[in-house]
Amino acid sequence: MGTDTGRRSARLKDLVIAAVAAGVLSACLALPVLLPTGLGMKAANHAFETLPDSLATPVLPQSSVILAADGSKLATFYYENRVEVPLSRVAPVMRQAIVAIEDSRFYQHGALDAKSILRALIANLSAGTVVEGGSTLSQQYVKNALAETATTTAARQDALEPTAVRKLRELRLAIGLEKHLTKDQILERYLNIAYFGDGAYGVEAAARHYFGVHAADLSLAQAATLAGVVRAPQTYDPNLHPVRGRKRRDTVLDRMAELKIITPAQAAEVKARPLELRITATPNGCVESSAPFFCDYVQRELLANRAFGRTAQERRFLLQRGGLRISTSLEPRMQKAAQHALNHFVPPDNKSGKAAAEVLIRPGTGEITAMALDRRMGDSTKRGTLWVNLAVDSDHGSSLGMQAGSTFKVFTLAAALEKGMAFGDRLDAPKSFTPTGFRNCDGDRVGDPSVSLGNAGDGEGGKQFTLVTGTWHSVNTFFLELERKVGLCATYKMATRLGMRRATGQKLEQYPSFTLGFNTVSPLRLAAAYAAFAARGRYCRPIAITSITGPTGPLPVPRAKCHQAIDEGVADAVSHVLRGVLTKGTAKGNELGRPAAGKTGTVDNFSAAWFAGYTPDLASAVWVGDPRGGYKHPLRDVCLGEACYAQVYGADVPAPIWRATMEAALKGVPAHDFESPPGEYFRAGDGEKEDDDKDKDKAKDKAEGADQERRDGPEPNSHLPWFFRPPSTWPWKGD
Repeated sequence: MGTDTGRRSARLKDLVIAAVAAGVLSACLALPVLLPTGLGMKAANHAFETLPDSLATPVLPQSSVILAADGSKLATFYYENRVEVPLSRVAPVMRQAIVAIEDSRFYQHGALDAKSILRALIANLSAGTVVEGGSTLSQQYVKNALAETATTTAARQDALEPTAVRKLRELRLAIGLEKHLTKDQILERYLNIAYFGDGAYGVEAAARHYFGVHAADLSLAQAATLAGVVRAPQTYDPNLHPVRGRKRRDTVLDRMAELKIITPAQAAEVKARPLELRITATPNGCVESSAPFFCDYVQRELLANRAFGRTAQERRFLLQRGGLRISTSLEPRMQKAAQHALNHFVPPDNKSGKAAAEVLIRPGTGEITAMALDRRMGDSTKRGTLWVNLAVDSDHGSSLGMQAGSTFKVFTLAAALEKGMAFGDRLDAPKSFTPTGFRNCDGDRVGDPSVSLGNAGDGEGGKQFTLVTGTWHSVNTFFLELERKVGLCATYKMATRLGMRRATGQKLEQYPSFTLGFNTVSPLRLAAAYAAFAARGRYCRPIAITSITGPTGPLPVPRAKCHQAIDEGVADAVSHVLRGVLTKGTAKGNELGRPAAGKTGTVDNFSAAWFAGYTPDLASAVWVGDPRGGYKHPLRDVCLGEACYAQVYGADVPAPIWRATMEAALKGVPAHDFESPPGEYFRAGDGEKEDDDKDKDKAKDKAEGADQERRDGPEPNSHLPWFFRPPSTWPWKGD
């Protein structure tokens, strides 16, 4: 019986409140026309009773941050710039200020404050318009919560419309709110949901934005300024309207003094001071990041990967509203090293319009430790800026990729070693080569018997080379013969096992010139492939995200899926051969002073130049070319940085970029050596000698020449009529 009596009393109380609210709110808002004709108090009470009395707590949009490996911030993403904090992390003076100016009797009344409504009624009737509201903090929170949970523009507008029906709904929900939450819990939610102007949502973001401090550290002056904004952010924004903002701050101070929260002397002392804003902008997105293209890669990974949501809309919602803490593999020191090297050798505003890109990967992990372009992120029509991320595949940066040149010869070398060939095994490298005897993996014949291919700029044809010397000197016809011997399909499969595919996501095309690198790929994939040699054959899918933590805990992230792609002995043998490229071959002069290996690459018609190399601790791939298309804008007669070139080879610019990057990135890292290759590869000797004494002396003279990369000259595709080339190499296709 007692329980029923209590329920009836509570219901009667709600009805009385509703009746008062219906009449007072209608008069206060001067909106009787919005209520249907004939709607009396009884009908209003019935309507009030049928309204829901519980409010689902909205999940507030919170900004997400991308962090480097050392925890430093790379970028922030947000729909509303907000960081939720508990009430304990809000300065007491801030709580006092907001209560004083918005609802001074907040801790004394329930969901409805009759005194405030009557005061507002008198003020509004005297002014002939609405100059003061009677809403409590609970009602204001309800209004904001309804707006936040609105899924359409119409629903949001309905939640904010100043109608009597909306006021009644707010009151009904506020009554339910007061029954289930304490006053402090309501205040905490209000402070986190309120808009403080100038793009700052919630008290923590507002404190950071206007004053560069946390909400816990707000002073009296700062708290009064922020408390004054929430009534009308567009009007009192202290950044946009400093005069009105200061006047509003002073109003808050006077109210706090009137309520004896502070003394009149304290109010006067603060009022005598200017606003003292210290605006701290929170960039939204990657453009202003210290690693903008890496940041963009991470963003695209989140937006494209179904692990983060079934639809693109869900994934964008998560990034912009989910309050994610996204930790990445980027090492700021390595990123700075790559950026400095790129900008030094290929300045962003170079008059020739050339560009460069580099990716660094930690072997055996797949972790991308740096990703840089020599350009700033921005409008591609302006010199020195670019939207397209040339370092990655099209699904993560819109690039269609660039022909890889002689960096692809390493896959033929690896296939030959896997089939049991030794370092000293010799092959003829003719001055011209007819591309016959090739079959793709479907068994189809490919090649053109009417075409004769030469060695272009290397001048090395007409004799024999070993696996070692043919690689050191990057002899085109030698690798065409080697590819024919081991099989085009075997070379193709080796490349795909090491993660290679076209930047468009399609499979690599299979033609005799596969080993010469006509396929269009990204620096990211090439770096990952070379990292597998550094990791003794262990290939790892490139990853940038190491962990993600949301408000409710950790989220699953894509893994590197490392696996043994080739035998350790084969990888060790490849590294043994490629070490000589830096000491005796086409990249001589770019040694690091520690064990290192690599391969130069110069693309047909000088449309691009590459260098891919590694130590046991770090791998990198560098591309230099023209984003407008390498065939139309080749690397001929160009000035880059402090030097000018008749034509650019892989050893001229990409290799020095690689060397400068690696030296700085590995500074302080102990040097580690490669594992020795299995003895079976030495059964025909070490392969470092030519076929006779005359050729040996000739090779030695050339190996010590000033420009070894000249031997890695334009690929023989240039000797093919365009209609016999793969479609991706046709002149008007560019890079």
